[in-house]
Amino acid sequence: MAHIEKYTRNDILTYTNKRFDPWQIVPEDVDVRDIAHALSLMTRANGHLAHFYSVAQHSVNCALEAKARGHSPRVQLGCLTHDAAESYISDITRPVKHRLEGYKEVEERILSVVWQSFGLGDITGEEKRKVFEIDDAVLYHEFLALKNACLRPEMPDMAMEHDFSQRDMCEVEAQYLTMFKALALEV
Repeated sequence: MAHIEKYTRNDILTYTNKRFDPWQIVPEDVDVRDIAHALSLMTRANGHLAHFYSVAQHSVNCALEAKARGHSPRVQLGCLTHDAAESYISDITRPVKHRLEGYKEVEERILSVVWQSFGLGDITGEEKRKVFEIDDAVLYHEFLALKNACLRPEMPDMAMEHDFSQRDMCEVEAQYLTMFKALALEV
């Protein structure tokens, strides 16, 4: 019988079978395959949408929007990976996330290490602003398309039309990984 490795209650066993402690993350723990796989299986808005729409598909749309706006590969990669922490600690809706003591700090620390491992450790404030501006714009249009709901009075501009349809999870995971590989070469 094969040896079964034990892990502690502080560890997450990732898709690629890495033992991962969100409070002790180091760059060597990060694997884009874990991120792409988990995010492709994770639904946006806790599933309160017209159909399954994954965090990975949202992230792909954000990266495509960054490219359509003419932003650098660094901003595109930042957009693709901006929700990477959620692959380890889950996607929590914004109204809850901002009220959970300590969650934001853990999420920011994980994202910082993820970005460091992907060559974005020196991401600037301006680059981050662009990433999260695009995140908010795509979110607005997702809710408009998938819930017929406006999240705020003004509609943010989009540089392109996005696919908010229900897509196969494996297809989205593959697209995420393909985009990541291409962008990582440019960063």
